[in-house]
Amino acid sequence: MDPELSCPEYTPSRREVLESLVAWSALGLTAQKQGTPEASGYQLTTFSAEVTPPLGHPLMAGGITPAQKVDDPLFAHGLVLLGAGMPIVLVAVDWCEIRNDAYSRWRAALAEAAGTVSERVLLACVHQHDAPIADLEAERILESHKAGGRICDLEFHERTVRRVAKSLKNSLASPRSISHIGLGQAKVEGVASNRRYLGGDGKPRFNRMSATRDAEIREQPEGTVDPYLKTLSFWDRDRPLAAVSCYATHPMSYYGKGGVSSDFVGLARKRRQADDPSVTQLYFSGCSGNVTAGKFNDGSLENRPILADRLYQGMVGAWKATRRFPIPMLDYRVVPLRLEPRSSVGFTAGDLQRRLVTDGKPFGQCLAALGLSWRKRADAGHKIEVPVLDFGIGQLLLLPGESYVEYQLMAQRLRPDSFVIVIGYGECAPGYIPMDKAFEENDSNLNEWCWVSPGSEQAMLKAVKTTLKKASP
Repeated sequence: MDPELSCPEYTPSRREVLESLVAWSALGLTAQKQGTPEASGYQLTTFSAEVTPPLGHPLMAGGITPAQKVDDPLFAHGLVLLGAGMPIVLVAVDWCEIRNDAYSRWRAALAEAAGTVSERVLLACVHQHDAPIADLEAERILESHKAGGRICDLEFHERTVRRVAKSLKNSLASPRSISHIGLGQAKVEGVASNRRYLGGDGKPRFNRMSATRDAEIREQPEGTVDPYLKTLSFWDRDRPLAAVSCYATHPMSYYGKGGVSSDFVGLARKRRQADDPSVTQLYFSGCSGNVTAGKFNDGSLENRPILADRLYQGMVGAWKATRRFPIPMLDYRVVPLRLEPRSSVGFTAGDLQRRLVTDGKPFGQCLAALGLSWRKRADAGHKIEVPVLDFGIGQLLLLPGESYVEYQLMAQRLRPDSFVIVIGYGECAPGYIPMDKAFEENDSNLNEWCWVSPGSEQAMLKAVKTTLKKASP
């Protein structure tokens, strides 16, 4: 194994964070001396559209109670960057997952609306569970087998994609100049904890879920997390236009009661938006396949606003810590990533096909259909795209699926000279993308919602290293 790609359990110390901040601040000061803000030539537009499903629509691929009411609406929030070649689109969707051909459809529609290509569309779900999952081929598989399970309504999906694309296209009529980016981060207290903890016998356990009612489990240490919320902002000289915040945790306080909701992360984003309506707020979940609020959340209704406030305070703290720099450069790169489909017992094409027919539970049928949809593309040689938006002094990296937080920490360690933001839940078809150690320790979360083979760790880390390689001046 390449020692530079090794990924032990790691949480950055305060000293390491301060050293990193000094490094990218120094780079920014150099850029400020060299840059001419008014002549950057870059522009930005922002857009938003509602993506709330109708009542009765499946939530989390039929794994929980379908939509019975709307506690708060769901949105897609995005921005378009202009002036760095073909337009670059960045969009966060308040859905659980967008997978396979649905992911391709979203990117193609948004690319057409923006006048660009799909490769330059960074699309990610926030991953709330009281929200839809989209996989068009999986839904067609269920329908063709007359299965009882359902994943998504195809007509609703298409209407929603077109609504978001229309909002994007309309935004292009009002571009605004951007001269600076802002970089800031703050520690979030009392939200993130790793699913993995050690039991009384010293052996790993993995059952610290989003809502954990066992007080003894909640008392265990946080484990491996990234405690910092990072914010990238765009400015017209001294006027902020948009802020992109990212924090690594599963975004659920409670779910499965039939109430569509953007959960505590959506409440925090909404509150932050109200602070200054002129600054568009985007929120993304970082790599948090193995990170939840379980240590700090018992699943009670009263805890949702508490978690929302803690995340909001992190957003405010990151904004207060923000430093502005003239944009020294704007580069966009994409690296192909091949993840091998899982072929252990229960995950072969034959096993999935049998489960589709024989599993009497609708959710089991949905899991089989999702696996078959992924295998169809993977067996055809499909590769996932890993994109990075590079500003020289900072990078915005998008990783697929429910990537474990160790990938995010490793990305930051690979570029200690820079401010690296890592977004998770891009192309979600692979499901959990764990470290190999998780398979070795029998991580119980990998029993079903993981469609990649052991050994994916090296492919992921190689893609991260290649993508984050410094661009030529």
